[in-house]
Amino acid sequence: MLLYIHIPFCRRKCTYCAFFSQKYREEDVQDYLRVLEQEIRVRRSWFPDTSFSSIYLGGGTPTVLPESVLDRIFNAVHCSFILDRGCEFTIEANPENIQDKGFLRRLGSMGINRISLGVQSLDDELLNLLGRGHDAQRAGRAARMIRETELFDLSLDLIWGLPGQTLQGWLEELRRAADLEPQHLSCYGLSLEPGTRLASAAYNSGPACPGEDILARMYLQGVRFLESRNFLQYEISNFARPGHACRHNQGYWSQESYLGLGPSAVSTVQGFRWRNPSDLQKYRQLEQKSFPREQTEVLTRTRMLNEMVMLSLRTSWGMCLEKYKALSSEDICSRYPETIRALQKNRLIKVSGGQLCLTRKGMLVSNSILEILMQQEKDYGQQKQGYYPGPA
Repeated sequence: MLLYIHIPFCRRKCTYCAFFSQKYREEDVQDYLRVLEQEIRVRRSWFPDTSFSSIYLGGGTPTVLPESVLDRIFNAVHCSFILDRGCEFTIEANPENIQDKGFLRRLGSMGINRISLGVQSLDDELLNLLGRGHDAQRAGRAARMIRETELFDLSLDLIWGLPGQTLQGWLEELRRAADLEPQHLSCYGLSLEPGTRLASAAYNSGPACPGEDILARMYLQGVRFLESRNFLQYEISNFARPGHACRHNQGYWSQESYLGLGPSAVSTVQGFRWRNPSDLQKYRQLEQKSFPREQTEVLTRTRMLNEMVMLSLRTSWGMCLEKYKALSSEDICSRYPETIRALQKNRLIKVSGGQLCLTRKGMLVSNSILEILMQQEKDYGQQKQGYYPGPA
């Protein structure tokens, strides 16, 4: 199983961010910590014999917390859950929070072995547009400091397709990122989320986002450049040196069970999904109810098939045809022959070795392909109403 812990505090809210977070306040942190420790104790009683292969602290900004708070969280995790040998333990960090190697060594002593550094850009103008709290120089300094400690796998997060960004600018950022020698790179195309300041600026005559042709070239040329630097693409937006793919994310894409702790965290276990409220006060109230499974959803076979398609086709290895058939009782190529043939004819998918996966050209338009396949699943389920007998 996978374990995710949400840290909902930031020094500032970035202009593009739609995740639940709030401004850091000491009194809120202490309340959060008390409730989180209680949630850990309750959830542990639900899964007393379950072992965890990966732990991920995300946010928000986990490294905005005092070391004493981080230490209490890690102690609670280590004392409460069974961790696999070699468990991957990731923490998200911002460059401005990486001040010295002593701090990094203390993170290592807590069991952290992977840092996901929220660089987002290596262009100072774009960093200012994103509302980040660091400049490119500080990001580079933090990355080098992490590499020099030799305690962690280093992943850098980058965003492409930003307002005002050019193709050459993006390729230069990738070159500078690769020169920092991380083991992993996450390169996400910008999504303008409703309600964010960046979306509002874009809709109100702010800097223009690159056009579709430029976005396509950013993606394809970016992938080719990273491969030339020995980064293997194992998912639409993720690249790793051999042996350094993120185990936690691979678990999500493979539909492993995962337990989420903290406000807004989602859990999916044994055919059920529930989420904690995206509100610190409502999260505190869960403690009074002994942390019920709020907003529980039963995952039907139809839903699980949709998620299998949506998640597995993001990966380079694609979807296992036998797993699909085992869940649906039908082969997808026989179920949707015209669609599959059309996608193959246009070189958007390939079927080989019992796997169906997107080509590089297909990854470029992955959202459209996934929408087509998921709509077909929905239409088929309506036509065969009652065919799926409920939760798996």
